Amino acid sequence: MNEWNKTTVGIFCPFTYGKSLPENYRINTGDVPVYGSNGIVGFHNEALAQEPGIVIGRKGTVGAVHYSKKAFWAIDTAFYVVSDTCRDLRYSYYLLKSIGLEQMNSDSAVPGLNRNAAHEIELNVPPLAEQKAIASVLSSLDDKIDLLHRQNATLEKIAETIFRQWFIEEAKDGWETKPLSFIADFLNGLACQKYPPKNDVEKLPVLKIKDLSNGISENSDWASTKVKPEFIVTVGDVIFAWSASLMVKIWNGPDCILNQHLFKVTSTKYPKWYYYLWCKHHLAVFIAKAASQSTTMGHIKRRDLDEALVLEPKDAELDEMSEIINPLFNKLVSNYKKIKTLTVFRDTLLPKLMSGEVRIKT
Repeated sequence: MNEWNKTTVGIFCPFTYGKSLPENYRINTGDVPVYGSNGIVGFHNEALAQEPGIVIGRKGTVGAVHYSKKAFWAIDTAFYVVSDTCRDLRYSYYLLKSIGLEQMNSDSAVPGLNRNAAHEIELNVPPLAEQKAIASVLSSLDDKIDLLHRQNATLEKIAETIFRQWFIEEAKDGWETKPLSFIADFLNGLACQKYPPKNDVEKLPVLKIKDLSNGISENSDWASTKVKPEFIVTVGDVIFAWSASLMVKIWNGPDCILNQHLFKVTSTKYPKWYYYLWCKHHLAVFIAKAASQSTTMGHIKRRDLDEALVLEPKDAELDEMSEIINPLFNKLVSNYKKIKTLTVFRDTLLPKLMSGEVRIKT
């Protein structure tokens, strides 16, 4: 650590305020990603930064750190950092992710990150060559994770195309019509605040609606594992958010406890691909129903699951379909398990590399 230099965030990678979008470019379709505190919020055809950079949440999701691989616009709810010859930009990104900026909420009504306070955070940083080496190791892991996510997006599109061909374009007249609620069990989650952890061992993070999109984080709530096993969510489980932001997703994060406003969808008779794709098929209608409600937080009801209809092939036909589509879903879940392993490894390695506990020869 002798050759590492003591510095601060403000000296090493000072934050610049994002700006309001020009009125005539406001979130239009274009080539440049628009970043806010929650990540990409749209696209337009003008860049605030003409090169790759780092975006840090200033309002709302405080301290979230995002990396843009190309020119971008950071809106005024965010700070941003661009490249400099004295430091490696990717290293700076991982460094900012490691120092807990999300813990620096102000006490105001709207949470915010105080730039002056963030700039005062003390750092120890290695020489530029070691910065590049550290960034190379971590970015290679992120690149593998990103590749697996893109593979899974392709696999889902292929599965949805096959499903549409079978059940929409070429559906057979002899197939029976059943309610969606007939082909799967929809287990509603727990009010997890009633199950606080008793110790630091027998606990798991709570899966809430926001976590389906953002993933489990250090800010997630925790609950005791002393719940019925069916309320524990693992990689590959089908999760249906039935309130607020309606969505259906194959869970790809750590083991967690199912919170209320979420269904865990299972079946002892029908294959996973079948009930998952039927749920996705009806999602647009469910979203429209929720949006038409006068309540603040739209949702669907059990009777909506009863009214959503599916086509049921003969057992032999369903088995033949499964032989075609199961390999896609098996690969999908396998990729999610690899993503989980790589993510845990990256998150374990990150603080060790940033503190100098683990060194990389250059």
